[in-house]
Parts: sequence; C-alpha cells; structure tokens
Amino acid sequence: VSDASGCSMIALLHTGAAKFPQNLISRARQAVSLLLPAGVLKGFSSIVSRKLASHGFGASMAAMSSFPPQRYHYFLVLDFEATCDKPQIHPQEIIEFPILKLNGRTMEIESTFHMYVQPVVHPQLTPFCTELTGIIQGMVDGQPSLQQVLERVDEWMAKEGLLDPSVKSIFVTCGDWDLKVMLPGQCQYLGLPVADYFKQWINLKKAYSFAMGSWPKNGLLDMNKGLNLQHIGRPHSGIDDCKNIANIMKTLAHRGFIFKQTSKPF
Repeated sequence: VSDASGCSMIALLHTGAAKFPQNLISRARQAVSLLLPAGVLKGFSSIVSRKLASHGFGASMAAMSSFPPQRYHYFLVLDFEATCDKPQIHPQEIIEFPILKLNGRTMEIESTFHMYVQPVVHPQLTPFCTELTGIIQGMVDGQPSLQQVLERVDEWMAKEGLLDPSVKSIFVTCGDWDLKVMLPGQCQYLGLPVADYFKQWINLKKAYSFAMGSWPKNGLLDMNKGLNLQHIGRPHSGIDDCKNIANIMKTLAHRGFIFKQTSKPF
C-alpha cells in the first residue's frame, strides 16, 4: 500500500482480481480492511465483486469465497427404492426413481426428476416394503415401467442440458448399490441397455470418509450426525434421501471438500 488511502492495493486487485485464487482474494480483503476506512473498503469489495461477475461469476463475493470450485458443473443426486421383503425377494425391482440436479458452483438444487415405477415380476408390494419405504400399492399401480421411466430420464437429461459434451456432470449415491448392483441388475434381467451416464458416480459414503476421516456405518444418519445436520423427511424415502444427500454435499463443499468420482470405470 503506497499511501493512507490504499489506492495502489485497490488498483492491483482491480486489475487482477479474476486471476487470483479465491482464498488469496479473501486474505487480501482482510489485510486491506486493517488499512482502509470503511467507505473505501466497501468500494473495494464492490470492485472485486463486479470483476468476478464480469468473468462469469454471478454469485456474491461472500458466496463465491465460501467454498472452492468443484470439478463438475452438476451433481445428479440419485437414490432408488426397490421391492423388498424378509427374506429378500428376487429379483428386486426399482419402484421409486428420484434425481436432484445440484449446481456444482452454488451447491443448490436446480431441478428435480421424480417418478414411481410399476414392478412387473412382483407387482404386489409386501407389507415390509411399504413399512420401510412408505410407498403404498396405489403409488406404483398404473405407473410407467422401468423402460418407460428410463426413456423419460433421458428426455429430462436432454432438457436440462446434461447431455451436452461440454457439460460435466456425475451421479451421486449413498453407497454403490444403486448404480453398481440395482440398476444394471434389473436392466440385465429385462434386457434393457444401461446409459453411459449411469456408469460413473460418486459414493457419498466414501466422499464423507475422505472428508471427515470416519466411515458412516449407518449411512445418512451417521453423516447428518457427524455434520450436525437435521435429517430431512422420512428415512428410506427416495426423494427425501436425495435431499439429505444434497444437504450433506453442500455442507462438505462449504468446508472446502472437492468431490471426485469414486466408482471404477465399467
């Protein structure tokens, strides 16, 4: 800083703010705050915010500096519910198919896909299944088949711009079961192809263990407890589980965690 007004510091940050890492901008702002009057500091903050906006960062400076950028433009949070009983029935069939489109920059939900699916091998839900998932018979009767739902997923993906090769997106699940076992297993049974976008994903349990240093044995319940988060909705409701996954991801991102693919290539 060359004088009491700190004009040289402001000029430097004005010309190069967009090139600075976010943590350096934050540190510089703190340093300048010790030297500048409140009015000048406010002007400095406005300059940096406008500079960031001019380079495609529309969020406020506070929001932008709260967590580092992710590797993906979008996270597609998915959590199936399937037919089940004790002892387990075979084959299991997907009966709830929810996806939340999470913006990788803001970690906010931008769009939702949610459909129930008519099981065909075991069309009658068991009392155990209804008690566990909250899904009653009337919620699946007359609903589209898995093949029809997969076609609608593809239409939704296209409408949301997720099939554009320049857009980086990845599915996120609580465990590997959904996309490693359940979907490919049922598709194989029914003779259906599995779209390539279902073949790579992030297992939130692994991501959480990398970030927090402990394995969440009880899944979402342990992750919410470890992050001091309130559980959303009903456990084993697919759409509610997706909302919990999204909330956990947002919290970890704000702590500086960068999500990476955990599945091995097919």
